[in-house]
Amino acid sequence: MSPQPAGLRIDGARIHDIPSLYAELDRVLMPDEDWTLGESLDALDDLLYGGFGVLAGSASACIFWDDSELSRQALGIPLTRSYYAAKLARPNVFAAGPARAALERLERGTGKTYFELVVQVFAGHPEIELVLA
Repeated sequence: MSPQPAGLRIDGARIHDIPSLYAELDRVLMPDEDWTLGESLDALDDLLYGGFGVLAGSASACIFWDDSELSRQALGIPLTRSYYAAKLARPNVFAAGPARAALERLERGTGKTYFELVVQVFAGHPEIELVLA
């Protein structure tokens, strides 16, 4: 079994929007890489598979998300609404149907916020424990 990375702490106070989320993930999970993580949930999912950054070669990891409630608020409904609206404004790049459906679920109160989507990506990697603090 490979050693587990130590001291992995996301600082939720640094997260105000989607770019700052990915900047914080880069700071914590990719400090020695000469490139940055793309601002996408798919890129985060790829990172968590452990092929690069501090997770490379690790069988498991525990990541603490300090001040996660601040991040939950920052990445909440208003930001998520804007996220989907931006996708809908670029139908030549993004599929409008899934974005529209996700926005409708969000407006009905049954959809996930961007924060919840990020946590869901982490949950898809049971070898990585995410502790919301």
